Amino acid sequence: MIALARSDRVKAFMQTSRATSFLRRKFVAGDDASAGVQRAQHLLKHDGIHSSLFYMGEYVDNFDLVKENVLQKLGVVEDLRLAGLDIHVSVDPTQIGYQVDPNMLPEFAGQIAEKIATAKGNGVGLNCLMFDMEDATLLAPTISLHNSLQDSGYPVALTLQAYLRRTYDDMKDQISRGSRVRLVKGAFAAGPEIAFQTQAEIKANSRKIIDLMFSRRAKENGFYPIVATHDTRLHEYTIRLAKANDWPDDSYEFEMLLGVREDLAKNLALRGQRVRLYVPFGKDWWPHAVRRIGENPRNAALLGKALLK
Repeated sequence: MIALARSDRVKAFMQTSRATSFLRRKFVAGDDASAGVQRAQHLLKHDGIHSSLFYMGEYVDNFDLVKENVLQKLGVVEDLRLAGLDIHVSVDPTQIGYQVDPNMLPEFAGQIAEKIATAKGNGVGLNCLMFDMEDATLLAPTISLHNSLQDSGYPVALTLQAYLRRTYDDMKDQISRGSRVRLVKGAFAAGPEIAFQTQAEIKANSRKIIDLMFSRRAKENGFYPIVATHDTRLHEYTIRLAKANDWPDDSYEFEMLLGVREDLAKNLALRGQRVRLYVPFGKDWWPHAVRRIGENPRNAALLGKALLK
């Protein structure tokens, strides 16, 4: 699936085929920031669900595309401010220069973080630049970049992946820093020396890490937990643990993907939980969609039937 996501030939076909347009409608808000913001407004107004806006385009090795990605991120910050929404924007390090020149990454990330820091939108406590986590080779530089900007006082957040063996220790470090961290399962492949290989192992590690995230020490340090999963058992586990350790409902949140079991998100919001959807927008939608296909065999079957027709 990662190879398909990075194939220019496959992407060009999929993004121009009418047979695959249903995937774009399912998983993507639209072609531009305006569509993303409109979807975010609708989610908040009708369902009480917050959004993290993500302009699509990753593993960029062209400087002109890097500059375009940065401009899009800056633009959606302004659009969110004007709409009166909390300014929560996600970014992949490979979108903003890592593959072209890692040395340019702090400058571009700093520009976006500065824009968010000075914006006057609603939900100031929720405003942040969220660093997505890509494959394992990006782990150390992404954590380093996050920590550097955090130390400079910028509103930043970090994604960590439960399938990696080192994440428990990485989470302890971030709790010590009083960070805002999103825990995801992880959508990339890695060998057994660095990653758990079975779903049972990953789920067990998720619960172990969630125990850390909702510990009394984490609460005392001002840590902000974000549990990003569609697993209802992990939802219930998290809610029970939060109540047991006296975490108010507005001191943590759940996050899920646009177009994936949104009924779960709505149900949690109705129960008074803070919920956020990851809302992608942009024309370069295939890499995002193909990972959703890889995660759910039903999506793969739908794609196969559409292409055969």
